[in-house]
Amino acid sequence: MLLAIDVGNTNTVFALYREREQLGQWRLSTNRERTAEEYAAFLIQLMRLKGFAPEGVSAVVIASVVPPAVAPLRRMSAEFFGCTAFVVGEDLDYPIRIALPNPGEVGADRVVNAVAAIKRYAPPLVIVDFGTATTFDVVDSEGTYRGGAIAPGINLSIDALARAAAKLPRIAVAAPERVIGRSTIEAMQSGIFWGYVGLIEGLVKRIVNEYGSPMTVIATGGLAPLFFERAGLFNHLDPDLTMAGLLEIYERNRERVRAGKRKGQK
Repeated sequence: MLLAIDVGNTNTVFALYREREQLGQWRLSTNRERTAEEYAAFLIQLMRLKGFAPEGVSAVVIASVVPPAVAPLRRMSAEFFGCTAFVVGEDLDYPIRIALPNPGEVGADRVVNAVAAIKRYAPPLVIVDFGTATTFDVVDSEGTYRGGAIAPGINLSIDALARAAAKLPRIAVAAPERVIGRSTIEAMQSGIFWGYVGLIEGLVKRIVNEYGSPMTVIATGGLAPLFFERAGLFNHLDPDLTMAGLLEIYERNRERVRAGKRKGQK
């Protein structure tokens, strides 16, 4: 089995695969101080609840945008799963051309999303990932990663508004029926949600206009379903794109990654 790990700024996602079938997926809040033992205690217990033992894991692949989390995850993989963890962008090269002045500064999740999107959809592409930040990534017609845009995630916007305005409460993300709110809560929900829809639509339209030809637009990430239908520009909803990209990179490096399993373990 493959253990794929996506370390985001807010959550760390673990997914277990046999071939291309996902057997289980678990989320843990990202904490830069978390130890290898803490990761292992969380993950192994949940795996056992589904009937899987750590000995069954034969490969570990990681994508991370939180550098301090990598070392304890490497140690967890070695000590508790008997595997050498391979980190995308460090141990494994991206199987995609990155046409930027400094390719190394691009977040691993953004490139991994692009790898999966090219596999599933015909470029050119715009990939909108609703995470801690909302990222807009561009893949041209030749399958080359061209960069994109980064905006604050909607929950960051809500937190900032509640912290800076003493009389405004923190609200949940919701799609109000009316734009004109008739209470403070309704007005905040309208401004946050429909304002964010306007941001998404505006940026995507500018990207497509700048590119100069029609593009396929994909929504991914935790809040993608909320915006998929209400922002009238998406062609596909693909919430699990990052994990699909990690799986694709593993498949292209299968023998090298599996060789990281400790001798004597099967």
